[in-house]
Amino acid sequence: MVPMRYRVVDRVEELTDTVTLAVEPVDEPAPDPGHGQFNMLWAFGVGEVPISVSARAPHLTHTIRAVGATTTALCSLRPGDMLGLRGPFGTGWDLDAAAGGDLVVIGGGIGLAPVRSVVRAAIAERDRFGHVAVLVGARSPDALLYREELEEWRRRGDLEVLVTVDSAAPGWTGDVGVVTGLIDRAGFDPARTTALVCGPEIMMRFSALALIGQAVAAERVKVSLERNMACAVAQCGRCQLGPVFVCREGPVFDWAAARSLLEVRER
Repeated sequence: MVPMRYRVVDRVEELTDTVTLAVEPVDEPAPDPGHGQFNMLWAFGVGEVPISVSARAPHLTHTIRAVGATTTALCSLRPGDMLGLRGPFGTGWDLDAAAGGDLVVIGGGIGLAPVRSVVRAAIAERDRFGHVAVLVGARSPDALLYREELEEWRRRGDLEVLVTVDSAAPGWTGDVGVVTGLIDRAGFDPARTTALVCGPEIMMRFSALALIGQAVAAERVKVSLERNMACAVAQCGRCQLGPVFVCREGPVFDWAAARSLLEVRER
């Protein structure tokens, strides 16, 4: 429960309101996170927020959008500055269970950050998977995360990378439309596919339904429900959905379990 001190070693301004921070331990390091797990990041004197791990090497990395006082304070940090870190917490994407079959990774908006490490892991162990499709959606071209890395993935030739935006801008030559529209075009075999989906809840819902409509088993469609987490140890009740605490039983759930949880309305 006590945050450990970490030093910022690199800062990348991804978007006007979104920053990626790479950090290293000053004291005893936290355990290595699994893909899809999150850490609690503390901006000293301001507060603490849950942030998914967006990369694990060469440094522990988090991509943060400034939406409140704490995330704004974290985004303002520069190399050499300190933050506090607790974690890792929650369930992960379980890539081992996906090995041997096709892999579909879908990221919408800031939801691309929690699945970024999965794509990197699949690249590092490419022979463990069949067809790998990465489907990415954003509101507009200027809201698209990791554009240079997406191009690197596309140029490899052993990944299918499809990108779409809700609203185009002058100079945009890619697809326009919601990310679910890319699912029909992806060349995966539904009978042997595991799908990992992260983004706005409505996007995850329709992506899951589209994947199941393509005959992907509901148990093999995984979504990340990062709703209202605050303490990370199932004590504050902020993330409770029915009988489930998202920070403890999640944030990654298969669609068979997540479908009923997403019907619990926020208050």
